[in-house]
Amino acid sequence: MMTSEQTSVRDDDATDVRQVAVASAVATVEAERNGLEALIRALKGPLATAFAQAVTTIREARGRVVVTGMGKSGHVARKIAATLASTGTPAYYVHPAEASHGDLGMITADDVIIALSWSGETAELRDLVNYSRRFDAPLIAFTARGDSTLGRMASTLLEVPAAQEACPLGLAPTTSTVMLLALGDAIAVALLEGRGFTALQFRQFHPGGKLGASLSFVRDVMRGGEALPLVRTGTLMGETLVEMSGKGLGCVAVIDAQGHLTGIVTDGDLRRHMANDLVVQPVERVMTPSPKTVRSDQLASEALKIMNAQKITSLLVADDRRPVGVLHIHDLLHIGVA
Repeated sequence: MMTSEQTSVRDDDATDVRQVAVASAVATVEAERNGLEALIRALKGPLATAFAQAVTTIREARGRVVVTGMGKSGHVARKIAATLASTGTPAYYVHPAEASHGDLGMITADDVIIALSWSGETAELRDLVNYSRRFDAPLIAFTARGDSTLGRMASTLLEVPAAQEACPLGLAPTTSTVMLLALGDAIAVALLEGRGFTALQFRQFHPGGKLGASLSFVRDVMRGGEALPLVRTGTLMGETLVEMSGKGLGCVAVIDAQGHLTGIVTDGDLRRHMANDLVVQPVERVMTPSPKTVRSDQLASEALKIMNAQKITSLLVADDRRPVGVLHIHDLLHIGVA
């Protein structure tokens, strides 16, 4: 059994470990922040012209964007290629070593190559760089050394400002990879904004996951047709309750003789009008007139915002004042929007 002094020592040791870990984390993030601040200054100054040229080159290219890099730069290059592709710029990653063993055949003179190398002297990039020069394919270089082999061979040089790595040994790529990644994101977003890329276009490339679900249309999620609870004005509440219960959505839409939406009856309306003669009352005496609606061509994420703001679980869908469906919060939960 430990004494109280031994327990106190152990607690002090644990506290010291936590403090050291947190201090290390703060120092790492601060170092990477300093690198990003240096990159911002460069983009506002000496890097501005080259950055704009790189964006123009990619936008005007007839082919695709080939992103390449080795080691940690390769991992960053993969992410940049994925971001470009998902935001409307066709792109893919080519491993520089595999390029030297046949994958160069994937690259055409119409393509644009983005090569990442902090030192600019990555040996595995040599064949790919020479290939780009031989066929005059535009080569955009991300490097911290403009006087390097990659920097000199590039048709567009994005010279990233030198920065201290967060690694205390100055060896593990940390700050440098954050800066390369940020520069790639900056190009992707500039291209996205330049072409007026929309959320609906984004969904074409990203139909899965929560992002894809949030970009679904209301018409893809709503319950319409025979599943839509619907009565006309003048209908007695007894019949309205049967329709409401049978469809199981906790509401019923009320339309006039022309089929236009005039109101909605919800569980809350029933509670507010509870009385012995409720079932013989006409529906228009109980309904909430002019209910909140969405169009079938609106995004499901927009409908969710309305439901959250109104604190409701069901929302009528109406096109040209005619109800076409009901959107229930459970439907949004099911596809992953909510």
